[in-house]
Amino acid sequence: MLTGLHIQSVALMVLAGVILDLVLGELPRWHPLAGFGRLAGFAEHYLNSGRFRFGRGLLAWMLVVLPLVVLACCCIHYVQFAGIGDTACAVHVILLYFCLGLRSLRDHNLPILAALKQGDLTLARFLTSRIVSRDTQQANASDLAKASTESLLENGNDAVFGTLFWFVLAGGPGALLFRLANTLDAMWGYRTPRFLNFGCAAARIDDVLNWFPARLTALSYVMLAATMADKRHAWHCWRTQAPAWDSPNAGPVMASGAGALGLALGGAAVYHGVTEQRPVLGGGRPAQEQDIARAWRLVAATTTLWLVIMALTSMVFFLLGATYA
Repeated sequence: MLTGLHIQSVALMVLAGVILDLVLGELPRWHPLAGFGRLAGFAEHYLNSGRFRFGRGLLAWMLVVLPLVVLACCCIHYVQFAGIGDTACAVHVILLYFCLGLRSLRDHNLPILAALKQGDLTLARFLTSRIVSRDTQQANASDLAKASTESLLENGNDAVFGTLFWFVLAGGPGALLFRLANTLDAMWGYRTPRFLNFGCAAARIDDVLNWFPARLTALSYVMLAATMADKRHAWHCWRTQAPAWDSPNAGPVMASGAGALGLALGGAAVYHGVTEQRPVLGGGRPAQEQDIARAWRLVAATTTLWLVIMALTSMVFFLLGATYA
């Protein structure tokens, strides 16, 4: 929980951060995460060579993440020590805004839906290639719809719910720590000759930080399935299919989301020119263009659910405080 702040303040700051993200979206230039990506690339260029790649990767992780998190903590403690608490709240909210990616998910995925509706496969392939690591040059409309839907479900956790979880636990610095760790996993966490050892530490750290938020996200997807039958199906997919997925956190999130939407995700995908047969997630028909919008609505509804839960929790604590005051 945020040190020195009541849960009512936490709920209000979360709401403020989400509203800022939805209204402003990503900064068009000089976004802090973009700058962090360049810093991480610089560290990887100079440290990812020679022997002891795992240790070098861990050192690189600490060098690019920890100073920024410590700096955020120092800024907040400074304004608190100076007696300007409202400014401390503002710093928390700004950090949360920089770390959230809800509007970004919408802005990157709904244009894919629009391109598919117009029958513009070239544009849809280009837009999809910006958000996934798989090859899209030969992808058909169903492949692109599947890729976008999978990205929405998985990144709903990575870009939104994991960030909110760690914000509630540790404020702006907690959200920043999670988002930077997740960014490094996305940059370095590949099982390729270049990153297999160097990126192992980043991948494992992200797995640890993401373990509990991912399961809360999966549970939320189950709860928000349209019918009771869909909820049971989403729960069944989570429990039976997720263990077969490579990622211990993406598996539960994507399996429950696919089950909630009644879709068959996973399966074949092309990476670096090689077709990989991934485990099937969910069950039902293949993804189609309209399912991109359905996946976005599920992520948006989950965000609303989390905000409502925080508001109700805040109200309960307020009433209990009034009762025992």
